[in-house]
Amino acid sequence: MIENFLSDAFFAAIAAIGFSAISNPPRKAYIFCALIAATGHSIRFLLMSPELGQMSIVPASAIASSVIGLLAVLLSPFAKIPAETFMFPSLLPMIPGIYAYKSVGALAMCLLHTDETGFLHYFYLFSTNGLVCLFIIIGMVIGGTLPVFLLKKIAYRATRKS
Repeated sequence: MIENFLSDAFFAAIAAIGFSAISNPPRKAYIFCALIAATGHSIRFLLMSPELGQMSIVPASAIASSVIGLLAVLLSPFAKIPAETFMFPSLLPMIPGIYAYKSVGALAMCLLHTDETGFLHYFYLFSTNGLVCLFIIIGMVIGGTLPVFLLKKIAYRATRKS
């Protein structure tokens, strides 16, 4: 489990660095993005692991996103960079791509089947994967932005002179 935990954190950090490079932030932002993404993704990994509770991916993603948002807000004054610069690239590795992929694939198969049994089976897969994907993204948005609104003074002060 330790090896899986460390590889999960490592690959989340690498993905966050790649996603942050797209928006061309200051160089010192990369390390913060990597650390925040590794921490958030690792929290989701631990919450979902069978050894520690086996939480569903939806609440685990919401909790991990809240931690990412909180860390971004709290670390932004030290880096003198807006919290959003850390938060968005750190959230992107948690986007539920496999659920979106399965949802679109099931929709295509749903439209290709003319018999009711096949149609209903693929419609079920489409709706299940689509709803899971939708609720993960909603949880990530709420969890990531809530700390910015709750800790408004810290988030605003990050780029202002005291």
